[in-house]
Amino acid sequence: MSTMLDRGLCALWTDGELAISRDLFCTAHTQAERAGDREALAVAALGYAGLWVHEHRDTTTATLLEARLRTAAELTDPLTPLGIRLRCRIAAETDYRNGEAAGVLAALDAARACGDLVAIAEGLSLAHHCLLGPAHAAQRLELSRELMAIGFRTGRRGDILMGLMWHTADLFLAADPHAERRLAELRHKTALKGYAAARFVTDAMKVMLAIRCGNFDAAERMADICAAKGQTAGDADAVGWHGAHLIAIRWYQGRLTELVPMLRLAIDSPALSTVDNSYLAALCAALAVRGDRLEAAALLARLRGNSLADLPQSSSWLITMYGIVEASALLGDAAVAAEAYNLLAPHRDLPMMAGLGVACFGSVEHALGVACLTTDEAPRAAEHFRRAVQRNLAIGHLPAAALSRSRLAQAQALPPQRARDLVQGRRHGDRWELKLGRRQAVVGDSLGMAYLARLLAHPGLEVPAVELAGAPASAQSTQELLDNTAKRAYRDRLRALDARVEEAEDRGDTAAAEIARSERQWLLDELAAATGLAGRDRRFQDNPERARVAVGKAIRRALAHIERADPVIGDELRSSVRTGVRCSYQPPNTAENSTHHGGAR
Repeated sequence: MSTMLDRGLCALWTDGELAISRDLFCTAHTQAERAGDREALAVAALGYAGLWVHEHRDTTTATLLEARLRTAAELTDPLTPLGIRLRCRIAAETDYRNGEAAGVLAALDAARACGDLVAIAEGLSLAHHCLLGPAHAAQRLELSRELMAIGFRTGRRGDILMGLMWHTADLFLAADPHAERRLAELRHKTALKGYAAARFVTDAMKVMLAIRCGNFDAAERMADICAAKGQTAGDADAVGWHGAHLIAIRWYQGRLTELVPMLRLAIDSPALSTVDNSYLAALCAALAVRGDRLEAAALLARLRGNSLADLPQSSSWLITMYGIVEASALLGDAAVAAEAYNLLAPHRDLPMMAGLGVACFGSVEHALGVACLTTDEAPRAAEHFRRAVQRNLAIGHLPAAALSRSRLAQAQALPPQRARDLVQGRRHGDRWELKLGRRQAVVGDSLGMAYLARLLAHPGLEVPAVELAGAPASAQSTQELLDNTAKRAYRDRLRALDARVEEAEDRGDTAAAEIARSERQWLLDELAAATGLAGRDRRFQDNPERARVAVGKAIRRALAHIERADPVIGDELRSSVRTGVRCSYQPPNTAENSTHHGGAR
């Protein structure tokens, strides 16, 4: 039995042979069960799980793996290194399926606390695999650097190579200019002595680089060879990554519709990760390109569900969103495009990549530009495409740069934003609704929003800050920062928030209680800023400086709330609202006709 375990460990951690190691560990697990060897049972269960998270994708083997891990965990002291390793693996498998990482990160902390190097190394790699979404770039880099350092101390060759492999992927996902240098180092280390799992990843990255250079024929031949190597090694992503390579090649060749039959079969394949929606998005885009609008619209609705925000931010999330953006553009679905824009905007500095850097569709700026074209915002689309061209050239993606140039020309040929496409604000109870063309943002009521609404109602008109605060300019020597009506409204709102906090706490909704407390504190700060000692009202006096500061701060707070609700409307107002002694809303079509004083930034 020990011989079988040793052979399995060697196959997994020295040679990276996933399929061979699974067979060896499966046999070792059966032998350990018969012998009643609890430790061997746990080691075999961990080995059967493999290097990656979610290696076992069909229902039968995934269920078998979970049963083996949980049985081993029940028979193992949870405070021992082996018990912590089991806990890490179980947490990682669960978190990955749910698009989360809290459980595996907690297990990693336990591994660090126990000090066992192998447990730490495995925990770092598993946690990294659960953090492949675009929001986790900095956290991933920290984990991969730590894994590289730990790898030299565990005595397992696989830990060193996994750390270097993860770090290489991190650099590609972050558009780091030294990513190819790290890839060359990884290829050199695996060439000296083969490590099948890492070689498959590096070969897949080389295919991606060939596509970036526009060498499509060579890339397709390399993709076929890479897929064969992945299947021989037993990598669960061999089929999925090959498909991603073909989708990227056909997209930039203008032949995506050729893949419709393959995509129809692939969307329901058990070989795909449970959190991968990229094939569904690719099929949706391909059908839209082909003109099958009804079926494409149905797939787009399936992807969107209740909200695009519900899609798990996995390693395929960015390219999934790109497929959605392209499909919504072809279908003229401005609502979906606007929603996708809001979700993608925080990641505009990143490339749209799949997996561990195995397929790239250019800069997120390009997708943002396409979304703006769909929402009839040609000038903003042009800005995104200009940045997309520069960023695509920076990462060496020549086909993506060419496509961005083409879309830039399209955006520049469209008429500019019409005069009627101004930001409009309307109050509904304790909420404000702001609209810009087809876009919409809803934010809570505040003093700053009241000021802003007045400016939006009179585009191009300059209003003195003291007048915005509630008095005509001639009365500024005695004007209070808050009049009695405003103060009563604030106090009524405070009472309502107190009741909301109490109700939320009674039903155990801590999140709702915290939100209400935050708004309550903000209102208290507003009142404190508007009153002096013993609650005496502060007045602007003859110098309008206090009005300028108070009104400017209130408007900037309101703009921050709007920007979180809709980045496009927020950005539009940031660039067109002026604050100072005199305040105004100066949209592009009125800006040349008025004098500006200061700025909202």
